[in-house]
Amino acid sequence: MTITSVLVANRGEIARRIFGTCRRRGLATVAVFSDADAGEPHVREADAAVRLPGVTPADTYLRGDLIIAAARRAGADAVHPGYGFLSENAGFARDVRAAGLTWIGPSPEAIEVMGSKIESKRRMAVAGVPVLDRLDVADLTADDLPVLVKASAGGGGRGMRIVRSMAELPDAIASAAREAAAAFGDPTVFCERYLEYGHHVEVQVMADEHGTIWALGERECSLQRRHQKVIEEAPSPLVDRLGGDLRRRLLGAGRTAAAAVGYRGAGTVEFLADERGDFWFLEMNTRLQVEHPVTECVTGVDLVGLQLDVANGRPLSGPEPAVTGHAIEARLYAEDPADDWRPQTGTVVAFDIPAGDGIRVDAGVRPGSVVGIHYDAMLAKVIAYGPDREAVAARLAATLHRARVHGVTTNRDLLVASLRHPDFRSGAIDTGFYSRNPPRRLVAAGPDPEMAALVAALADAALERGPLLPGLTSGFRNIPVGHRSRTYAVRAAAPPAPPDATEPAAATEPTEPVAPPGPAIPGTAPGERGIEVRYRFGRDGLETGAGATLVSASAEEVVLEVDGVRRTWSVGRFEDRVVVDGPAGSVELRRLPRFTDPAELMPAGALVAPMPGTVVRVGAEVGDPVAAGQPLVWLEAMKMEHAVRAPAAGTLTELPVEVGQQVTQGTPLAVVSGD
Repeated sequence: MTITSVLVANRGEIARRIFGTCRRRGLATVAVFSDADAGEPHVREADAAVRLPGVTPADTYLRGDLIIAAARRAGADAVHPGYGFLSENAGFARDVRAAGLTWIGPSPEAIEVMGSKIESKRRMAVAGVPVLDRLDVADLTADDLPVLVKASAGGGGRGMRIVRSMAELPDAIASAAREAAAAFGDPTVFCERYLEYGHHVEVQVMADEHGTIWALGERECSLQRRHQKVIEEAPSPLVDRLGGDLRRRLLGAGRTAAAAVGYRGAGTVEFLADERGDFWFLEMNTRLQVEHPVTECVTGVDLVGLQLDVANGRPLSGPEPAVTGHAIEARLYAEDPADDWRPQTGTVVAFDIPAGDGIRVDAGVRPGSVVGIHYDAMLAKVIAYGPDREAVAARLAATLHRARVHGVTTNRDLLVASLRHPDFRSGAIDTGFYSRNPPRRLVAAGPDPEMAALVAALADAALERGPLLPGLTSGFRNIPVGHRSRTYAVRAAAPPAPPDATEPAAATEPTEPVAPPGPAIPGTAPGERGIEVRYRFGRDGLETGAGATLVSASAEEVVLEVDGVRRTWSVGRFEDRVVVDGPAGSVELRRLPRFTDPAELMPAGALVAPMPGTVVRVGAEVGDPVAAGQPLVWLEAMKMEHAVRAPAAGTLTELPVEVGQQVTQGTPLAVVSGD
C-alpha cells in the first residue's frame, strides 16, 4: 500500500522535521498533541491534529491505543514514531500493523531484540561484533570497578549510574531502576565495565527489504553530560585521526549488526572506542536519532525520505552515499549547566537563532512555548556544515553566540565555550571532556553580571524616560542632582557538588567558596545575589564609577565605550526580568522592588524546588549536620532524578516535605541554619 498520509506519534522538533519531508513529497500530515502542547508549532503545521487528553507522557504520547485511534479518525494510513516515547516499543509497532497501518520503522522483532541491551549484546557477540561483557551484580568485586549501571530498556542516558566503590552500588542500582521504570516502564538494569575516557562513535545504517544495507558514515558524540549527548559531528575526529582501517571496521560492524537481526529502515549502531582503535558494541537504536541531521548534511540524503521509501517497499538504489565535508550539531537545552545540568522550566518569550549559509536550525519551540516538567528540555538543534571542520565549528559557535533565547535559562553559553575550546577545535575530545572542563570553568570568562546590571539600568531608564524635547539630552539639569540607584538580582554560582555515583569525579574541579546562606540585599531569594547600580546623567555625560562612557541607550540596546572600545548590548524583558545579551554572553537579571515586604523573604539557608516535580528521596533528618553541597532532597522531573543540595554547611532545621509529595517550583524543601 502506498503511503498518502502520515501521523507522527511525537511532538516538538522531530514532528516538525518529519512533516517537512512529508510536505515536500506531497503527503498529508497528522499531528497528535497533549493538552500542554495544544498551541505548539508542530500542531499548527500539520494538516490535521488530534488531541490526546492529559499532559503526562503516560496519559498521552505513550498511549498507543489513542494514537492508533487518532490515525484512523484523521484518515492517516501510516505512522512515524520519531524518537523517544513509543519509537522503540515493539508492541506498539505490532499494534500499528495489526490496525492495517504502515509502520515507518523496523520490524517489531528487530525492535524487540535490539531493545534489550542484554539480548542485543548476546546476539552481537554471536555475529562477531565486539562487545563489553555483561557483569553479574551478585558477583561484582572491587577489582571490577569502575562499572556502569545501565537500564536494559530505553536510552538517552536515563537509568545510568557510574559506580566507583562497592558502597555506592546498592543506591546506584536502586536509583537507576527507579529512573528506568519511570522513563521506560521497565526497571531491569545490568552492569558493564566503565571506560572512563572513551569515544562514543556510532554508525548510521539504512536497510531495505531486498537485502541492501547501507552504512552512511559514522558520527562522534563524545561530548556528553549525564550520558546524554550535547554536541555531535560527522565524520568522527577520532576515526579521521586513526585512519581508514578503523572506519572500514566500524562501518562493517554496523552492517553486520543490522544483518544479524534482519534490520529494515533507519537505525544507529553505537560503539565505544578507545585511542588505540579498538571498539565495542553498546546498543542499537532502532529509530531515527536526534543527531541524524549531521549525517544528512555530509551525505546529501534525506533520512526521513529514505524511511518512507523503505516503508513503501522501494529498494535502496544506486551506490552507497559517500561522506563529503563536515557537520557539527549542538543541542540547545533549557538547563543550567553550572547547577548540575538542572533542567529549567518556563515560557520562551524570545527565540531568534540567525540562519544563513551552512546553518540549519531544527527547533521545536517558538515565542510563547511553555517548557514544562513532562517532556525533554531540548529547545532546538543548531547544525553547521561545510568543507572544513575548523570553519564549521567557528560558524556554529558564532551563530549560537548571536542567538537570543529569553524566558528560560539555557546552555547556550556553554555550547559556545565548548566549540571554542582548544581541545574541541583540535579534535582531542572524549567522554571525559566535561569532567576535565567543568561548566563553571568553561564559562568563567563569560559575561560580567555587574556590567550587565549597568546595561539593564540604563535601558530601563531609557524605557521609563521616553522621548525628550528636541535639543535636550538626558543629562540636562537646572541644578545638580544625586545618583540614581537600581537594584537587580542574579543567580549566584551553585555550591560545588561532591562526586557521587551519578557523575565522574573531576580531579581538577576548582574549589570555590560558598557564600553564606541568606539574602545580602533585601528582596533577593535563596540562590541569588543582589547588584546595586548607582549612576547619574551629568552635564559631562554618564557617571557610574565603572569607567564606561555612554554612547547611546534605548530600551532595547545600549552602546558603551570601555577602555576605548565600543561594545553593544541588546536588552529584552519579560515579567520582572531583564535579559542582557552582550559580547561575552547572556545574563538574566531580576528587578528588585525599591521596598520589600519582610514577610515575603525566605528564611536564610532555605532550599526551594528549582522546578515542579515529585519528592522521591530525602537524604537527612531534622537536626542532622550537613556539608556544603550535600544532596538533601531528590526530585523526579522530566523522567530524571535531580538532587537539591545544601547551600552551605550547617544543621538541617526544617524539612517540610516527604517522599511522594508533589511540589511546585519555588516550594520550600528544607532550611539549613549556619553554625
